[in-house]
Amino acid sequence: MQALTRRLARAINAEGEELAAVLAGFALFFCLFAGYFMLRPIREAMGITGGVNNLQWLFTATFVVMLLAVPLFAWLNSKVPRIHFIDWVYGFFCLNLLAFVLLFRIDHDSVWLARVFYVWISVYNLFVISVAWSLMADVFDGAQARRLFAFIAAGASVGGLCGPLLSAVLIGAIGESGLMLMAAVLLGAAMALKRHLMEWRERQGAGRSGALANESPRRPVPGNPFSGLTRMLGSRYLLGIGAFILLLTSVSTFLYFEQARLVAELFPDRAAQVKVFGVIDFVVQAGALAAQLFITGRVAQKLGVRVLLSLVPALVCLGFIGLALAPTFAMLAGLMIVRRIGEYAFVRPGREMLFAPLDAESKYKAKNFIDTVVYRGGDALSGWAKAGLDMLGHGAWLVAMVGALCAALWGMLGWYLGGRADRQAERQDG
Repeated sequence: MQALTRRLARAINAEGEELAAVLAGFALFFCLFAGYFMLRPIREAMGITGGVNNLQWLFTATFVVMLLAVPLFAWLNSKVPRIHFIDWVYGFFCLNLLAFVLLFRIDHDSVWLARVFYVWISVYNLFVISVAWSLMADVFDGAQARRLFAFIAAGASVGGLCGPLLSAVLIGAIGESGLMLMAAVLLGAAMALKRHLMEWRERQGAGRSGALANESPRRPVPGNPFSGLTRMLGSRYLLGIGAFILLLTSVSTFLYFEQARLVAELFPDRAAQVKVFGVIDFVVQAGALAAQLFITGRVAQKLGVRVLLSLVPALVCLGFIGLALAPTFAMLAGLMIVRRIGEYAFVRPGREMLFAPLDAESKYKAKNFIDTVVYRGGDALSGWAKAGLDMLGHGAWLVAMVGALCAALWGMLGWYLGGRADRQAERQDG
C-alpha cells in the first residue's frame, strides 16, 4: 500500500505528506465542476430561449448583478473567519438551487425565469469557482502550487466530463429540476472537503511551521467592502492580471456568440440544445483532462508559468487569422475547442499560480473582484463590441481580425505576468 501511495505521489508531483490534501483538492473541484457542468447546458439553452440577439443584455445584467453582489461578498469576508467563509458562500448557493428546483416545477416554460437562471448561474459559477481557487492559494504555498495545481485542476476536468454526460443522459428522465438538486448535493460535498483542507493547511501547507508568514484563517480578511477594487488599483501586478482577464473574456465572448447563433439555427428544441451543449462540453473536458494529466504540470515545472499563460493565446491568435481567411463552421468549431481546452488545461492553472505568493486580502478580495466584476464586465463590454462589429456588416472577417489582435495582446501580457510568477517561485524554492 505504501509503495502504491509513493508511486501515486510521484506521478502527480506531490510529496508523500501532500497526497491526501491534493486528492481532497482534486475531489473538491470534481464536485464543483460536475455540478456546474450539469447546469451549464441548461444555462446555454435558456440563454437561447430569449433570443440569440438578446445575449448581450443577459451579459450586461450579469455584470450589474456582480456589481451589487461583490461589495456584499467582501463585507461578509471581513466579518466571517476565512475558515468558515466558504461554508457561508456555498450554503447560500445551495439554498438558491433548491429554490430554483421548486420554481421550475411550477413554471417550466417561463422565459423570464429562464433569463433569471441564466444570470444567476453565471454569477454562481464565478463566485463558487473563484472562492475555491482562493482556498487552494490559501492552503498551498507558492512552491506547492507550482507542482500541484495542474493535478488539482484535473479534478475540474473530470467533473467537467461527468457533468455534461450526466446532463445529456438524465435530462429526459429527471428534468432540469432534478439536475439542479444533484448539483446542490455536490456543493454540500465540496463544503466537507474544504474542512479537511483547512485542517491540513496548519500541519503541512501554507500555515505550517517554517512556511512563509501567512495570516491566520481563524480571523476575517481585513478591509472594507470595496477593498478588492482598491487593492487591485494600487498594484501594477493585480492590474496586469485584471487586463489579462479582460482580454481573455473578449476572445471567449466573440467565439461564444457565434456558437450560440449556429446552435440556435440548427437545433430549435431546448432539450436538443441541452444535449448538444452537453456533448460539446464533454469533448472539451476530455481534451483538457488529458492535457492536465500529461502535459500541464511538466510544462509548468520545465518551462514555467509564462509558457502556460502565453501558449494558448498564441494558438488562438493563429486560429482567428485562419477564421478570417476561411470563415467555416469547421474552423470555428476547431478554434472553440482549442480555446476552451487551452483555458482549462493551461491558462486557468497558470493564472491561479499568480495569486499563490500574495497576502490573504489579495487572494480573497482582490482576486474575487477580478474573477467576478472584471470578468463579467469584460463579457458585457465584448458582447456589445461584438454586436457593434456585426452592425458594420463586414461579416466574420472583421470579428476574426479584432479577435486576433486581442489574442496577441493577451499572450504578451501572459508572458510578462508568468515571468514574474516564475521569478517569485524560484526565490521561494531557493
